[in-house]
Amino acid sequence: MLRKLMLSAIATGAVLAAVLPANAAETVRFWYHFDNPENPMSELIAKFEAANSDITIEAENIPWNSYYDNLYTALIGGNAPDAAMVKLFAQPRLLEMGMLEPIGAQIDAWPGKADLLEGVLDLNKGPDGEAYYLPIQYVTLYLYYRADLLEAAGIQPPKTCDEFRAAAKALSSGDTYGFGFRGGKGGWDQWGTFVMSRGAKLEPGGLDTPEAIAANQWLVDMFREDKSIPPSAPNDGFQEIIGAFKAGRTAMTIHHIGSSNDLVAALGDKVSAVPVPACDGTAWTSYGDESLAIFANSGVKDAAWKWISFLAEGQNNVDFVKATNQMTVTRSGSENWTNHEKRFVDATVQSLPFAHVLPQTSATADFVNTEWQTAMQQALTGQITSEEMMQRLQGLFQ
Repeated sequence: MLRKLMLSAIATGAVLAAVLPANAAETVRFWYHFDNPENPMSELIAKFEAANSDITIEAENIPWNSYYDNLYTALIGGNAPDAAMVKLFAQPRLLEMGMLEPIGAQIDAWPGKADLLEGVLDLNKGPDGEAYYLPIQYVTLYLYYRADLLEAAGIQPPKTCDEFRAAAKALSSGDTYGFGFRGGKGGWDQWGTFVMSRGAKLEPGGLDTPEAIAANQWLVDMFREDKSIPPSAPNDGFQEIIGAFKAGRTAMTIHHIGSSNDLVAALGDKVSAVPVPACDGTAWTSYGDESLAIFANSGVKDAAWKWISFLAEGQNNVDFVKATNQMTVTRSGSENWTNHEKRFVDATVQSLPFAHVLPQTSATADFVNTEWQTAMQQALTGQITSEEMMQRLQGLFQ
């Protein structure tokens, strides 16, 4: 009986071997999000598959508004992609779920590592110091300025915070204000330039020190005492600060390269950029991220690594990032970048050495999404003092 079963198994195996190709293709399911209708993904997939005939890529463009809801649901339900675009804010939760595959060894053995911009791998490391993310694109915040308004006033782009405050005050007259501050949602990264640079940290004891309180007071005073920030600042979001800058109602603001093409279309050479000013000798700016990850439950991890590393290399990365209006993570791509004008590329790359990410904790999520803007609005309007604002925010990080 055993002999018959063995012979049957051998025969079955022979039939399967005859039916299946010698090297059956592995399929990598990949999720990403592009709003740009000029989507280069089909061309990238064709290029990859031509060089990797044993791998098939199934890429799905997931709407951004539901991207993470869909991703978490798929991971929990066992129907997740093999790899996907991911942001740093999601890393702690994905690690807690046990869903991220460590890729440090693959990165170290990857020839493309040498072409990555200095510092991007460290910025993307997990809270345990391990590498789970491969950077794919980035932005850094820098200082936009109206070159025409500064030139008319005889003012050079500020390099220090003292120069910045003096310039903002000098540029404020009538309906024009020196600095377009985003006091509404999302403005914490502008605030960080002036407060985190002076030692404030999102950690126990890091926000209610005398130095941190004084740094916050310094910014509040620009609004309340100097009158160099528009009265609308407590409620201003992205659209408001960019609209005021275009209209000449503000002479300086802080954002990233994603705004540059729109501003150039409106202002031409009247808009330029430099890295944010340094406060007391230290510069701080926010790093905006997007990376690629492989999920731990993937059955084709080696193939998934080949795909995501392909997207992070040289011209492939340039082609990918042109659809997102952010910046390539490669040195070679940065040197020959044509998607934005050079002055904005230079300001972005020059800001990378002092760019930072916030701690990857649930307290940080509350700080970014709700608590900072509420406290900032109340401090600007005089409902609470700078000290009360910083003590309130400190309560998140005990």
